Amino acid sequence: MLMENDPYLFGENLRPKWYNGELLQLASDLASRLLPAFQNSMTGIPFPRVNLKNGVVDEGVETCTAGAGSLLLELGTLSRLLGDPIYETMARRANRALWSARAKNTGLLGNVINAKTGQWVGRLSGLGAGLDSYFEYLLKSYILFGEEEDYLMFNESYNGFKQYLRRGRTHCNSGYGDHPLYVNVDMHSGNTYTYWIDALQASFPAVQVLFGDIEEAICTHAWHYNVWKRYGLLPERFNWQRLSPDVAFYPLRPELVESTYLLYQATKNPFYLHVGREIIQNINAYTKTKCGYATVHDVIDMSLEDRMESFFLSETCKYLYLLFDLDNPLNKQFSKYIFTTEGHLLPIGSKLRTKPWTDEEFSSKPSCASSFGKESLSGDSVNIPYVAKEAPIFKPNITQPSCDAIDEARHYLLPLRTPYYLQLTESLGLKELENMLSENGNLEELF
Repeated sequence: MLMENDPYLFGENLRPKWYNGELLQLASDLASRLLPAFQNSMTGIPFPRVNLKNGVVDEGVETCTAGAGSLLLELGTLSRLLGDPIYETMARRANRALWSARAKNTGLLGNVINAKTGQWVGRLSGLGAGLDSYFEYLLKSYILFGEEEDYLMFNESYNGFKQYLRRGRTHCNSGYGDHPLYVNVDMHSGNTYTYWIDALQASFPAVQVLFGDIEEAICTHAWHYNVWKRYGLLPERFNWQRLSPDVAFYPLRPELVESTYLLYQATKNPFYLHVGREIIQNINAYTKTKCGYATVHDVIDMSLEDRMESFFLSETCKYLYLLFDLDNPLNKQFSKYIFTTEGHLLPIGSKLRTKPWTDEEFSSKPSCASSFGKESLSGDSVNIPYVAKEAPIFKPNITQPSCDAIDEARHYLLPLRTPYYLQLTESLGLKELENMLSENGNLEELF
């Protein structure tokens, strides 16, 4: 995409003299081979696997919400570069099908769905594995393409998170009560479903930053960071009731690093540089091997596995590098680009905000914005107990915050005020910061 749109972003021309759209042709070929997974589905929800050689769709019909609904950035971009709406149409059809399957009482989505019937198999609703990037892509798709329905769906979802998933005091940096926490709930009742939170939820503060809810992002990030501090690395699943890992491995995931990077971009608070430095030190101390960096099998004894996931290089290291490379061309024009869920850059601008086709030919499916509160795939009425805000008018490359500016002091002092930070560390069994406070007199002076 950078070769097609902005080959000089990093100085030298990224586009070789011999290049003539070969990568775009390969992307089109791959996407076309994936189309049977969409076209063979009566519900609009793509089947999870398809044979790229012969187009035969795997008989397995269960797919996660994130897997089926995190395709719009890539397929939408491809459609707009090629002038062919088929790829974006299929991705939007999948998003709308999932949206229509929301629980009628809560408006929440589950984590596993049957692509053939449109019926939910997994009732867990949360912000982690199986769901995370669906919501991330609703917001990012609006930012990239400017389609109002994406914003409306995200805003409805975000209100639902606040209503059903969020626990703790009302505000991050004021008031009384436990530290705010987003838990996994039953999609139909909104009642707590599990007492664990997985490591993928650590990416949600980055989404909150993009949405403009900075104070809430500060609180969400602080919780995951302090779980990291408790063990030195972030366990895959942490039981917030027993204060122990339910799944103890750490596969070098990027989610906490991504949120740290975006919070630093939003606040310029040096606290997040301290967090990044600690993450680097611990990764080097516990995971570095002779031939690379290894997955930690158990964060309790720091035993290792003989594997290194590809996202460690493509995301974890990338976000750490960008966090500290303050003069990086990307950081100097951060509002002009957006990352996909796999850490790839896409430029924000008129080229991708303009559809080189007319909607009339592809208007057989009702738009999501006109179907709020209507019928689900099963025919059940869906009554959403909260009302969507009107999508803001978008001005390309200009930030559109949806919240009040954060307190100026949060740029320089501890982002989460000292009493609340101490409350959080105590609730997670950490005594280090209390000791630091007693030795230094004021914790905020440390940053």
